[in-house]
Amino acid sequence: MRRRDFISLLGGAAAWPLAARAQQPQQMRHIGVLMGGSESDPVPQHFVALFLRELTKLGWTEGHDLRLDIRFAVATEQSQIAAAELVSLAPEVIYASGGAPTRAARRQTQIIPIVFVGPSTVAADINIARPEGNITGFPFIYPPIAGKWVELLKETDPRVTKVALVSSPDTAGPGAAGNSYVPFVREAAAALGISLTLVEFQRSADLERAIDEFTTEPNGGLIIQPGTGTSTRESKDLLRKLAARYQLPVMHWDSNYPAEGGLMSYASSFEDLQGRAASYVDRILRGAKVSELPIERPTKFELIINLKTAKALGLIVPPALLARADEVIE
Repeated sequence: MRRRDFISLLGGAAAWPLAARAQQPQQMRHIGVLMGGSESDPVPQHFVALFLRELTKLGWTEGHDLRLDIRFAVATEQSQIAAAELVSLAPEVIYASGGAPTRAARRQTQIIPIVFVGPSTVAADINIARPEGNITGFPFIYPPIAGKWVELLKETDPRVTKVALVSSPDTAGPGAAGNSYVPFVREAAAALGISLTLVEFQRSADLERAIDEFTTEPNGGLIIQPGTGTSTRESKDLLRKLAARYQLPVMHWDSNYPAEGGLMSYASSFEDLQGRAASYVDRILRGAKVSELPIERPTKFELIINLKTAKALGLIVPPALLARADEVIE
C-alpha cells in the first residue's frame, strides 16, 4: 500500500545556490492521502497525480515545502489498516478518496482534519453548512441521481423493460449507502414501466451467477451504483464481459467504465472534485478551520457514452442523446 513515485516537481532545486537555499528555509507541511483502489490500478494513481498537480498550482512543491504520505486500499479492512498507518504519522490533514477510506479515516481520528471525496452517506451526520467535527469535503454522488440513471438507460435502449440495480457489500444492509438509491430507481422505473431487481454481490462468482439468472428473460439492463466492490477493476472488467455476452446495456456511476470499453456513465466529474479537494487542503494548511469549509455538492456532471460499444450491442443511440453527452467515445 506504499505510494508510487510520481514525476518529480523539484526539477531545478538541485541547481539552487547553497547559500540561497540556506537563506530561504521552508517549513515542510505534511499531508496524508488515503485513496480507494489498488496501487497497481492507474485510475487512483491518476487521481493522486491530479490532486498533487492542483496543490502545485496553489503554490506547494512536494519535497520542498510539502510532504505527502500516500496509501492505497481496497475494501474496508485494508482501508482501516491504511488509515491507522497514516494517523500514526501525524499529518496535518488527511485527504480521503472513496467511501471505505473516508469511513476508515473517521474511525481512526476525530482530531486530524479530513477532506473527503466520496458518497454523500459518509457524511450524512454532519452539518453541511458549518461542519462541527473534523471532516468536510465533496460528496461525488447524491441518491436522487439514481432516477436519472434509469431514464438515460431507457433512452439509450428503448427495448429495456427490466433493470437490475447492482450493489457491492459495503452498500448492502439497512441504512447503508446502497439502500438510499433504491427508492429513486424504483420510482423512475415504475414511471417508465420497468420492473426492478436488486442484485448484491460479494465475489465475482456471485455477480456472474446473478446476471446469468437475470438474463433468462430478454430486454434487461443493468445500473451499477457506487460501492467499493463496483469500483474495482475486476468488477468493471467482469461487467463488460457479461454485457457483451448477454448484449446488456449498462449504466455505470464511474466514468472509467465507458472510457475502458463499457457503454455509458453519468456522474459528477471526479477530476473536478480532485481540484476542489486540493483547494480545501490548501486552505487548512494556511490556517482555515474545518468549520469554515462547508460540505459542497458536486456542480459538474458528465454523461459519457461509448459509441463503439453501443454499436457492438446493436444499439442506435438517439442523436438527441449524443448531443447532450459531455463525451462520446468512438
